[in-house]
Amino acid sequence: MNEFEQQLKAAIRRGEAKGKLEHGEDARRASQIAEFKNLHSKLRLSLTEYIDRVIRKLADHFPGFRIESVFGEAGWGTACARDDVYVDGRTRSNRYSRFEITVRPINEFYVLDLQARGTIANRELFQRGHFQPVHEVDIQHYQQLLDRWTLEFAELYAAKTTNPKT
Repeated sequence: MNEFEQQLKAAIRRGEAKGKLEHGEDARRASQIAEFKNLHSKLRLSLTEYIDRVIRKLADHFPGFRIESVFGEAGWGTACARDDVYVDGRTRSNRYSRFEITVRPINEFYVLDLQARGTIANRELFQRGHFQPVHEVDIQHYQQLLDRWTLEFAELYAAKTTNPKT
């Protein structure tokens, strides 16, 4: 066997070893991605149930809010909304209020992304967001955020609707 043939066989062995290593890395990466997606789904289901509970409790304290399920490209969650009509002599005004919390779909960064938006009397006055890598998520921390955001919105709504002329 000449020197070139030995070098060729050595190059082929190195290439095969490198291919096996890369294939193993690809398989590990694919397994990790599947694990992240599964974990995101579990967390999303748990949080959307919790979101529904806190939004319903909020709506119970402010009669007139309609509960809506939110699902689609923007995420999964719950919202409550209401339209109020105010008549003052000959003038009439409509005031729209809405509070929505969603868990955003998983993305290429594999984070659990929670978003909240609130409109009070036609003005978006409330916007919050929080995200963490799915493998670092503490579900109690997210539930505490949901509680805090709902309380903040309730306080803003109560303050802004006490005097409907403003």
